[in-house]
Amino acid sequence: MSDEDKATPEGDEDQDAARRPHAKRDGAAADHDRQDDQDDDAGQEDEPPQKKRSKLPFVIAGGVVLLLAILYGIYYLLTLGQVSTDDAYTDGRAVSIASNVSGYVTKLDINDNSYVQAGQVLLEVDPREDQAAVRQAEANLDFARAALASAQVNLVETKTRAPAELKQAEAKLEQAKAQARVAELNYRREHSVDRRATSQTSIDQALERLKSAQATVSGAEAQVASARLVPQMLSTAKAEVSQREAQLAQAQANLVRAKVKLTYNIIHAPQAGWITMRNVYLGSFVQSGQQMFDIVSPKTWVTANFKENQLTHMRAGERVTLSVDAYPGLHLKGHVDSIQRGSGARFSAFPAENATGNFVKIVRRVPVKIDIDSGLPATGLPLGISVEATVYTQ
Repeated sequence: MSDEDKATPEGDEDQDAARRPHAKRDGAAADHDRQDDQDDDAGQEDEPPQKKRSKLPFVIAGGVVLLLAILYGIYYLLTLGQVSTDDAYTDGRAVSIASNVSGYVTKLDINDNSYVQAGQVLLEVDPREDQAAVRQAEANLDFARAALASAQVNLVETKTRAPAELKQAEAKLEQAKAQARVAELNYRREHSVDRRATSQTSIDQALERLKSAQATVSGAEAQVASARLVPQMLSTAKAEVSQREAQLAQAQANLVRAKVKLTYNIIHAPQAGWITMRNVYLGSFVQSGQQMFDIVSPKTWVTANFKENQLTHMRAGERVTLSVDAYPGLHLKGHVDSIQRGSGARFSAFPAENATGNFVKIVRRVPVKIDIDSGLPATGLPLGISVEATVYTQ
């Protein structure tokens, strides 16, 4: 008999008890599935029959994509050869006006942002000190002229007097020599006669006259030697004339400089334009070299900073259209005037140094000057406002 046959009735009862819960759960799950099937059948009976899907949305989407492709193609053809940048600004000529003299502002004929004509008087600095300098320079000039005239007269006198003094000195020398010879003859005569025919006093007087005549000859010889320096005396007189002429030229230059400096007290407009950045007022004390204001010229152009890879076909003279952010309704036309020979980074205060360390390539921008041909208002445009530039390259 097998082990299964040997099983007791109690074991069978235990197994039946263990199967009952599983059987109950399986029955409940089966009932739930049948209920779901019935609900699905009821729902299917309630739903209407499905319609066939339309292809119209796909056709519309395809048409839109095709239209966009056509528009892009048209845009590409229309913009072919155009290079644009919004890194552009209006530019112009702004002249800084500074004072050449120091003093108080006694007259002011300008105001902030006012328009001035070329040559118009803008302001005046107190001129009294410079006027006194002009008068002093005029007095120095008169003194130099008088000194020159005196030196010229002295030269003429020297030319006449020096030869005459030489002849006079030579004549005196001859006279002194003659007197010396006479004195020597008298002295010898006193010694040659008998002692009883003369006296010691006569001999002593003859000796003194001889010595005096010899001294007179020596003095006359010295005068002749001095009088013979006629060339040197003439050279000295001529040198004095040259010196006085140089002093006269210096005095004339000082007078011109004083008069020029006096004109610096009145400041005129070097060009027509608008007064900008004014920092001077009536009664202000200005220093020499102090910047007082700027004059912005009506002439305006545009400086556009294009990327280096946009310059391939760009040439001077090509047509340009401009739009100004500040004036949306303003449409300007111009042409490329010139392209700067160097990027902005090359001429910056601290150029990049890529010889050492890590290198990161950055696209450089090159300034391009654009002249405005038409559309510019009569008053021009403010400097430094944003512009969008489009160049039509060939």
